[in-house]
Amino acid sequence: MTSPLRVLRRIAADRTPAPRAGERCEMCADPLGDRHQHVVNVEGRQLMCVCRGCYLLFTDSSAALRYRAVPDRYLSFPDFTIAQAEWDALDIPVGLAFFFVNSALDRTVAFYPGPAGATESELSLQSWRDLLAAHPELDVIVPDVEALMIRVPARGTAHAACLLLPIDTCYEFVGRMRMLWRGFDGGQDVHRYLDEFFTEVSARARPGGAA
Repeated sequence: MTSPLRVLRRIAADRTPAPRAGERCEMCADPLGDRHQHVVNVEGRQLMCVCRGCYLLFTDSSAALRYRAVPDRYLSFPDFTIAQAEWDALDIPVGLAFFFVNSALDRTVAFYPGPAGATESELSLQSWRDLLAAHPELDVIVPDVEALMIRVPARGTAHAACLLLPIDTCYEFVGRMRMLWRGFDGGQDVHRYLDEFFTEVSARARPGGAA
């Protein structure tokens, strides 16, 4: 079975800007415009560019489907806090990671950026369960198609932030970080992009728990 890390690296490395008008849906070959949607191949973890009609075929999250439509849901958690001990228990060596449920593996997978690209963390399942038990508002991820991104800045966990994002947004983020990364800590361009990214996606997000 292809590992989640290998698939993520391939997707991150191969990500290109949104297709130009005239490119084709990867399912039915209908033309795609500049803006389009995505589905995830659950077993292979491939992200596919699709037209609106094909996208709608895979929006039933309760059905046993090979493909899953990636929703356009952005949530923020304004009251989110995390203790240093909780973050340390996740064994993430940097101050940023995203977490998604891989239904094919039946577990939560964590990735964080680094000089070599995206790195998979050996996430303790018990530590993740403990985190969700302490923060039940975060237990809203749709498997395979959404992720929780947690950022702990250098100022410490008191300034941590958490967002729920579509998985394609996370892949695009990882690809961009990989392109910009310089040196050991990423360099100024990475830190600038990270701030800009969080500002942009936070502006799109509605508070978690809102109707």
